[in-house]
Amino acid sequence: MASPDPPPATSYSPPDVPLGVSLFLTIPYAFFLPELVFGCWVWMLVAATQVANALLQGWVIYVSLTSFLISLMFLLSYLFGFYKRYESWRVLDSLYHGTTGILYMSAAVLQAHATIVSETADLRNYYINTAASFFAFMTTLLYILHAFSIYYH
Repeated sequence: MASPDPPPATSYSPPDVPLGVSLFLTIPYAFFLPELVFGCWVWMLVAATQVANALLQGWVIYVSLTSFLISLMFLLSYLFGFYKRYESWRVLDSLYHGTTGILYMSAAVLQAHATIVSETADLRNYYINTAASFFAFMTTLLYILHAFSIYYH
């Protein structure tokens, strides 16, 4: 006599996401705070310099500020449990962070170019641009790591 098949799942149960402070101690969610802090440093540092080329550094500001705000919304959705309402939140999170990693890489390269251009003009702006380039590349790395870790988690 064959065993009966188990009943089909009738409801969606999302994977467990830690609550409270433990959210910030678990991979891939631990990347949220460094992404926000480093991204904030990027747009603050770029805003503090004399803009050598408005188109280049305008893109850096756009990418960093938009990414900061959307990542903050993702973080709040995890903290308040909004992700539980949707079945495809993991795919959305991975696609967002992967796309943002690519956009941040383009912004980091443009910021590095602005740093090279400002090298001869003013030493203070050069140092600020160098710090902005460093934080832009670090933020790129964090977004890419977040995308891969949420995908493979």
